[in-house]
Parts: sequence; C-alpha cells; structure tokens
Amino acid sequence: MDAVLAEMDGDFEAMYSSIGRPSVPPETLLKSTVLMAMFSIRSERAFCQHLTYNLLFKWFLDLPIDAPAFNPTTFTKNRERLLQAEIADRFLAEVVKQAKLRRYISSEHFSVDGTLLEAWASHKSFRPRDEDGSAPPPTAGGGRNAERKFHGERRINETHRSTTDPEARMMRKSQAQPAKLSFMGHLLMEHRKALIVGMDLTQADGYAERKAALELLGALPVIQRRRTVAADKAYDTRDFVAGCRDLGVTPHVAQNIGDRRSSAIDGRTTRHPGHEVSLRLRKRIEEPFGWMKTVAGGRKPRYRGCRRNRAWFLMTGAAYNLIRIAALDAAAG
Repeated sequence: MDAVLAEMDGDFEAMYSSIGRPSVPPETLLKSTVLMAMFSIRSERAFCQHLTYNLLFKWFLDLPIDAPAFNPTTFTKNRERLLQAEIADRFLAEVVKQAKLRRYISSEHFSVDGTLLEAWASHKSFRPRDEDGSAPPPTAGGGRNAERKFHGERRINETHRSTTDPEARMMRKSQAQPAKLSFMGHLLMEHRKALIVGMDLTQADGYAERKAALELLGALPVIQRRRTVAADKAYDTRDFVAGCRDLGVTPHVAQNIGDRRSSAIDGRTTRHPGHEVSLRLRKRIEEPFGWMKTVAGGRKPRYRGCRRNRAWFLMTGAAYNLIRIAALDAAAG
C-alpha cells in the first residue's frame, strides 16, 4: 500500500492547494477506504467511530495513538476532488503495476464477467418520467413513507426512472428472479494468479456486459502474441465474438446452444484444448465478485450515481488485489 501511494505523490500534490487550512491527507482517505473493505465496515461514520478506539487502524493510517478521529464529512468534502482527478483509476493501475513487477500477472490469458449490484433506491422511487417528482406528504401515523400501489402497472426503464437515483436501471438477473434497481459491475481477470487487471461500473442493461468487456480488452497493452478471453454463455453473441477477433483476442466463450439458437463459436476454437482450460479457469472470476459483495459489503453499494459507485468499485477491487498480492508474497517466502 505504501509503495502504491508513493507512486501517486505527484497526483496528490496537484490536487491540493499550498495555502489554507491543512486537510486530512488523501493517502489517509484511500487507506481508510481499503480498511472499510477489509473489515466489512458499512459506512464512513461507522469507520470514524472505530478510529476512536482501534489502535490497529491508527497504526495503518500512520496516526499518533492519541490523535482524534477525523469527522465523517471529510470523506464527503474530498470525494468530488478525488473523482475529478480519477484517483480510483490511478490507484487500481498502480496496484496492478505492483503485481506485474512481481510477475504475478499473465499478459495473454484473461476472463471477463459482469454482475448486478443493487442500487440504493427502492421500488417506490421508480416513477413515471413525466411526474414532477414531488413526493406526497407523510401519513398522520408518524412519518412513514406514503403507500404506493404499482401491482399490475407496466414499469420499464424507457418510461420510468428512480427519483432517488436516476442513473439506476431496473433489471433482473434471470427470468426466475425479480427485477431490481441496479448498476452493473464488470471485471477483467488474468489467469496466472486470478488477479483483477481491469474494472468498470456502468448502468445496467442487456448490452452492458459485452460492451464493457470489449472496452476493458481494448485498454490492455499491445503485445505481439495473440490473447485469449474466457466468458460465460451470455457472451456468446456474434457482435462480441467479432469484436474480440478485431482486437486480436481469441474468444474462449462457453457455447450457448438452444433449440432455436446457434453458437457464434465454431470448431475453429472449440477443437483446441486451450478452450476447455480457459472455461475451467474462468470460474475463478466469481471469487473477487463474492469477496466484494460479502466481505466488502458491496452487494448494495452505499452511494448514488455511477461516478461515486464506480470509484468505490475500483477501490474495492484494488483492495482485493492487495490482499491477494500480500498472500502470494507470503507464500513465496
């Protein structure tokens, strides 16, 4: 963590003015975000309460033992500055760089996948777009939200949006599950040590997974050798397969063959033993997703809007990589 932050000193110097009252260092805020992910702390206010008595946290943040905890609004007041400087992207890139220096990352074999993250908004906030947005007054019983009946009402993203988080979209994971207001997180994982090398968070729709996967693959450094990318059946479409091949990437995608459906992957790809190996290793991409949703508390992100949730998503993925790198260093002796 210290090595990563040392590489970002120039970015921090450009963000803050040399005059005015001293602020909490951005290194402290980034370290705090990593601690919240590692120790399953749900909110910034709860973290600041922990900081009043947890000596381990103070040691990690380089704070004196008698230093008072900073106010939770420090995160709020500095968040926009960190977002404008794209610090989360830079932080993840530096963590990946540390893994490359240790030769933990493959440059040829990858997996992609996406997952739904439930937005911090309720079904009651999903209202027609032509409404003025004014909420009815609370009931006389003591401040409960007003009742809203939407059973039988046709509600789709084209005609409705959430008044709490307008960027959230209603989507369901499968036909057997209910639709929820969600965002979609995307990961690009390498196969050597199952580390994250690319991440993004977008609005949820039926094309977001494949579009984001192509963008993450296109952002990889150019090499002379041909790459492979593994993915599940949702990526077995002609546009995604063609996009991968245009990027010089061999799509090792699971075939989605049905009664009225033919796969975009043919024998040119499936006849090679590497296709089966990629599909077997692809399942490891569920490990970072599971860690971020359970340990880091990201099943329902705490912020509103794509920008804030994307920054949180990237910081949480970087925290996962840091834990993996530390474990690999310990195993290597």
